[in-house]
Amino acid sequence: MKEICYRPIGTVHSPFDDVKGVPIQPTGAIGIRGAIEMAPEFAEGLKDLEGFSHILLIYDFHLSTGYSLLVTPFLDDTPRGVFATRAPRRPNGIGLSVVRLISIEGCRLTIEDVDIVDGTPLLDIKPYVPDFDLRQAERMGWLTGKVGRISATRSDERFA
Repeated sequence: MKEICYRPIGTVHSPFDDVKGVPIQPTGAIGIRGAIEMAPEFAEGLKDLEGFSHILLIYDFHLSTGYSLLVTPFLDDTPRGVFATRAPRRPNGIGLSVVRLISIEGCRLTIEDVDIVDGTPLLDIKPYVPDFDLRQAERMGWLTGKVGRISATRSDERFA
């Protein structure tokens, strides 16, 4: 396979300067504000984005090194296949978060519900569209009965 390379379009800023203590999902980060500083050459691409209340952020897990195919996720004590988790130590360390878009001023986006470490390289932004993105799940695998603990769970250093 050919190698795929991406370059950041901006940087995510948040109150979290370390992996330890970051909410493990945006639903556990309700009300936490952050910002995105876009590289100026991508500013024109923000046109019309302010019409959306939520956006999808695709970013690089830049503080995670290496990967394991079996990981012990934050909400469980049992090793699971990495692709059955949202653990950051993955073969391709790509993160995905749905955040609330508060405002856009020039190259700066103010966002809320941030579960991302300060300084994280941003790879892409897409509008969140419930009619496209929201699905009723019939199964949640090993997470069944555990998602209620999401707001109280914070990351530790296990995936750094």
